[in-house]
Amino acid sequence: MFTKILIANRGEIACRVMATAKKMGIATVAVYSEADKDARHVKLADEAVHIGAAPSRESYLVADRIIAAAKQTGAQAIHPGYGFLSENEAFAKRCEDEGIAFIGPRHFSIAAMGDKIASKKLALEAKVNTIPGWNDAIESAERAVEIARDIGYPVMIKASAGGGGKGLRVAFNDKEALEGFTSCRNEARNSFGDDRIFIEKFVEQPRHIEIQVLGDSHGNVIYLNERECSIQRRHQKVIEEAPSPFISEATRKAMGEQAVQLAKAVKYQSAGTVEFVVGKNQDFYFLEMNTRLQVEHPVTECITGLDLVELMIRVAAGEPLPLTQDQVKREGWAIECRINAEDPFRNFLPSTGRLVRFNPPHETMFQADTAHRYGVRVDTGVYDGGEIPMYYDSMIAKLIVHGTDRNDAIAKMREALNGFVIRGINSNIPFQAALLAHPKFTTGEFNTGFIAEHYAHGFRAEDVPHDDTDFLRAIAAFVRRKSRERASGLSGQLPGYGVKVGKDYVVVSLSATGEHAYAPVHVDEFVGETGYASVTVNDKRYKITCNSRLNDVRIEGVCNGSPFVAQIERGTARNPLALVVQHNGTKLETMVVSPRMAQLHELMPFKAPPDMSKYVLSPMPGLLVEVAVQPGQKVQAGERVAVIEAMKMENVLFAAADGVVGKVLAAKGDSLVVDQAIVEFA
Repeated sequence: MFTKILIANRGEIACRVMATAKKMGIATVAVYSEADKDARHVKLADEAVHIGAAPSRESYLVADRIIAAAKQTGAQAIHPGYGFLSENEAFAKRCEDEGIAFIGPRHFSIAAMGDKIASKKLALEAKVNTIPGWNDAIESAERAVEIARDIGYPVMIKASAGGGGKGLRVAFNDKEALEGFTSCRNEARNSFGDDRIFIEKFVEQPRHIEIQVLGDSHGNVIYLNERECSIQRRHQKVIEEAPSPFISEATRKAMGEQAVQLAKAVKYQSAGTVEFVVGKNQDFYFLEMNTRLQVEHPVTECITGLDLVELMIRVAAGEPLPLTQDQVKREGWAIECRINAEDPFRNFLPSTGRLVRFNPPHETMFQADTAHRYGVRVDTGVYDGGEIPMYYDSMIAKLIVHGTDRNDAIAKMREALNGFVIRGINSNIPFQAALLAHPKFTTGEFNTGFIAEHYAHGFRAEDVPHDDTDFLRAIAAFVRRKSRERASGLSGQLPGYGVKVGKDYVVVSLSATGEHAYAPVHVDEFVGETGYASVTVNDKRYKITCNSRLNDVRIEGVCNGSPFVAQIERGTARNPLALVVQHNGTKLETMVVSPRMAQLHELMPFKAPPDMSKYVLSPMPGLLVEVAVQPGQKVQAGERVAVIEAMKMENVLFAAADGVVGKVLAAKGDSLVVDQAIVEFA
């Protein structure tokens, strides 16, 4: 067994690998870029080596520096994680040539299956069902349009080296095929250094189901059940679960056996994933094979009780698999939510900056301990006060729950999301909460088009309706009542001017447009029972018990006999008196005031925000890579104005209305902040 391994990655997956290595008694070496010098994975490792500047092409994608770091520190093996060099055939072979074990498949397996064009051809030869398409690299956008017409729209345009949703577009017409080909090629070149593109038929209403396989150097290959990954946005997975609520036992067996057959054909060693698209009649087609550890591997670990990272390390050290196919378990139900640094209310644009608060829900199972699986697990590469750089992927954490069945897992995940505190940047937690509450998700009636169908016009606050907003008002009143009680007990108050607690309040639900709602509330405090009160809102009574401290953002308690987890903050940038309550994805900004103060508040004039319709604003921090207009140019609604790059994705800004460009206020290469003006219309 190795005594020291180097993790050629960053973020949560680097921390995840280190957890298992520590459990196995193996020392770890981290590598880091300039942007990651204070990152969590650097702090957790036994040693750390600086390998270059912030952009990944100058650090995490430079094989020479990673090999040099391994030699410098005496690491006998390298775990590549996922992304970066994990599916790079040349890097795997270089490790082998240098006498360093690559904790992943052999280079020839990566060559055969890691390349999507080659893998489709091999699958065809192995008589595996594949989707119709053009399997050779396409030389131009015009040729891509011709091929797309021959196959028949809609088509999927994919980068051969793509992954994680990068270098992938769906086109429904010639215009989309032309533009999609160009964008895919640019993204693939920047992210993977390989701009080959191919096209295949897009199967409508498909489900994305993948089989986890595991092979060793002794010819043994097994499959570890399936993962349902159909909840995707722009072809990037959002929620994954295991098992799938859709496929039958017969389909599971057939897909698993086919995945094993494919893996054996390329002498596959290590963990890998065979992805299938599954039709409504459970007919399935091979999509591709990911020759690495998947982001969503924890859900498989939960239901099987296996540590996939440990098994990868043991296989790389030459050990045979410790179990056979009939020993693979399937216990309970696991769900994973990807927690991304993005603003769901701004079309999911990246959100970078400092994590003013990062307080995940309480873990009830250790991430590398498979003995205690039922509960909550958080895999993350960030920490409270850390910085989210704009150079890398937007995922900052994975929230995983393991329940006795699917309903139990959904309930656990909703509570865990309620308790996940993130401040300083925006996150997709409200969106995740909305998905988990959607009736089509809870019944398992969805496919890969689920998000595009139900959130076609983006995501809005009203897409997460709370089933009882008076409960949120009751929480606000409870916290305010406790605050007043504490203030009334402070010594040194002037006679006649002391804080009066009172029982009658008004909860003002604040609206950004000035249309505030006023709800009278009565709070009865029971003397001698700390943390217990009865709150009446709109004739509804809420008996609340909660012993959280007044300065806690996350509060936990029991309301009318049912446990709850919510978040509450005191004061906002525009209103220091506000109490902001969050629960089940809904955020309610309130003020809890006396009845007289509420009367006066209703008389306050509303100050409208300034009109910024003449400007094109940067919706996120990022790098301005293109300004497509000039002063004096006539622009039509929907026309391209600028392109911003952030977190490895190109984001195109379009004109909202017809107009004439007055001034261009930013230049190509500028680093932009949120809401910075780029173009002003005359």
